[in-house]
Amino acid sequence: MADERNLLRVYNFVFELQGVRVAYFTEISALGVDIDVIEYREGGDAASVRTLPGLVRYPRITLSWGVTTSGEMWQWLMTAVNGRVEKRNGAVISLSPDGNREVVRYNLTQVWPCTWNSARFDALGNEAAIERVTLVAETLERVANAGAA
Repeated sequence: MADERNLLRVYNFVFELQGVRVAYFTEISALGVDIDVIEYREGGDAASVRTLPGLVRYPRITLSWGVTTSGEMWQWLMTAVNGRVEKRNGAVISLSPDGNREVVRYNLTQVWPCTWNSARFDALGNEAAIERVTLVAETLERVANAGAA
């Protein structure tokens, strides 16, 4: 039986950019890593295929949040629009249920925004206005018990 103290809760998290909590998001897409598989056969072993690791890719990360009056994320995006990509370091941090300590930290390096989508405007709707920004990162590092003493 699994010890529930080791289970991560997906609802208590924060996004950090350059060491500062920039906005509180309602959702962050799944983080991941994809490694290409290179298959080859050795001449003396015609019956089996061998494998090697190839290129490493990190899927794009989509951050969704309620509309904010802060312009920091928008200004960062506009630098890329203007051809001056500002790569920064960020982190997705999973917090303990009480929100007082970090449980797992996913460090992202060389992050920059590549897509922004506004909220859907609907005069008859009653949902929150959610903006989305998509980021690309060059590396991903998992640090367990990042806030442990």
